Amino acid sequence: MELSAEDAKLVTLARSARARTAAPAGAAVRDDMGRTYAASTVALPSLQLSALQAAVAAAVASGATALEAAAIVAADPADDAGAAAVADLGVARVISADQDGVVR
Repeated sequence: MELSAEDAKLVTLARSARARTAAPAGAAVRDDMGRTYAASTVALPSLQLSALQAAVAAAVASGATALEAAAIVAADPADDAGAAAVADLGVARVISADQDGVVR
């Protein structure tokens, strides 16, 4: 699958977030103004967020009310809660890539 430059950037940001924290997954979203937000899985005793949920939370906390695109990089991309979070802001399909950034 060929990605646009902006969507490829999301995959790169998601890979970087995952690598920086050695988390199982990294994600990135782009809001309707073109701003991007990246995050990784959060696994604290008091807080559990998938990478997509964390990226959506960062976007919403920064004032985003709609998203254009979302990407996740993980060995196992299954993230129903994260997919629901991006769908809440208008994204129907999440770009999924493996740890090397190869889009599935």
